[in-house]
Amino acid sequence: MKHAFTTKVYYSDTDAYGVVWHGSYLRWLEMGRVMLCEDAGYKLSQLEENDIVLPVAEINIKYKNSAKLEDAIVIETEVVDQGRFYITFQQTIKNEKLNKTYIEALVKVVAIHKDGKLYRSLPEQVIKIVQ
Repeated sequence: MKHAFTTKVYYSDTDAYGVVWHGSYLRWLEMGRVMLCEDAGYKLSQLEENDIVLPVAEINIKYKNSAKLEDAIVIETEVVDQGRFYITFQQTIKNEKLNKTYIEALVKVVAIHKDGKLYRSLPEQVIKIVQ
């Protein structure tokens, strides 16, 4: 499954020099994963009601270029791996018009109960998201 959405860089996303602050990329990555789940028919609030939470367990980001104020950006999210306990997303943030990639990321999430205990295997609802 793959998802993409477009937004632009706002002043609140940048530092004093008009360059995107590194933490802003994390927010966009989260938005991409949430939207992918919603496209699959699962809101995170619904999963939580069923005692399923999907926290980030591991993240690897390669910063390639700096996005700047008012750039139009595309956030692409795709499931690339599924293990017994985890799902790995590949995510890319790039300029909408130019052939310029800002970051590439691999994000691994796990399924836990609301009390913090790891599921012994991914719940069926989570597996349906990646299929």
